[in-house]
Amino acid sequence: MKEFLNEVEKQNIGKIESDVFLSNYTTYKVGGLASCIIYPKNIDKLVDLTKLIKKYQLKYKILGKGSNLLFSDRKYEDVLISLSNLNHLEIINNKITVGAGYSLMRLSRDAMKKSLTGLEFAAGIPGTIGGAVFMNAGAYKSDMGYIVASVKVLTPDLRIIELTNSELDFHYRSSFFQKHKDYIILEATLRLKYGKKKAIEEVMDERKKRRVETQPLDFPSAGSVFRNPENMPAAGKLIEDVGLKGLTKGGAQISTKHANFIINAGGASADDIKSLIEFVQQTIEEHYKVKLKVEQEFVNWE
Repeated sequence: MKEFLNEVEKQNIGKIESDVFLSNYTTYKVGGLASCIIYPKNIDKLVDLTKLIKKYQLKYKILGKGSNLLFSDRKYEDVLISLSNLNHLEIINNKITVGAGYSLMRLSRDAMKKSLTGLEFAAGIPGTIGGAVFMNAGAYKSDMGYIVASVKVLTPDLRIIELTNSELDFHYRSSFFQKHKDYIILEATLRLKYGKKKAIEEVMDERKKRRVETQPLDFPSAGSVFRNPENMPAAGKLIEDVGLKGLTKGGAQISTKHANFIINAGGASADDIKSLIEFVQQTIEEHYKVKLKVEQEFVNWE
């Protein structure tokens, strides 16, 4: 790793942070020490970095805002890459071209200011564009799959190509990228519709008010833990109905405000959160014969 980082520095690829606690980079506020986080300056430097990773036969992971990840408390020895410098934005008429590192919440406000509708659902999702495309993030019966026209990617063989919506296999909280994790999302092109700025803003403000009233936004969490099962009540309703609301494990708690949120109520470990997630899965499966699917990704638990 030391030789690799020396070459990264020599090639002026971008900022390097060494031996950082992942609790500072995830919305759960948990996670062990990471060997390094590298911030490539641009797409060309990202390509150079990927070449070096291959040369040294290292593994890597793209880190957005850490809003959908549960890292273990063990040291993370692989390379973490932040695409926060890929944050360009261009809005021409109803077409938006935006870098993978751009904030999804910020983009929803940018669209509103241009009287563009279609991104209202994203106003409360604290992730990046890249993460949102990867997860097909959504809310209020809409998601990225409805508005993404195409995505520019870096392929495993280091080609930069564009994939169209029909190639991206968008479904409920899933996409092409979850099955092809060696593709790196660089930017997305969105097509929205024109609307009335005031009406769009009112929808966003109303939903913000509803989130404050119904979600535990004053505690660290990673949003909804489980996907809603098909042809059944929502996951939060199932969890509440079996009496798990408010259950704690160490510093982790099933929120008393919304049962599909697990919060870090103070001093939680990654193990506390994972144990609580698995206990909920087991209990729901015993009661309803259905295994809830976790929306978040477990990293470094092997």
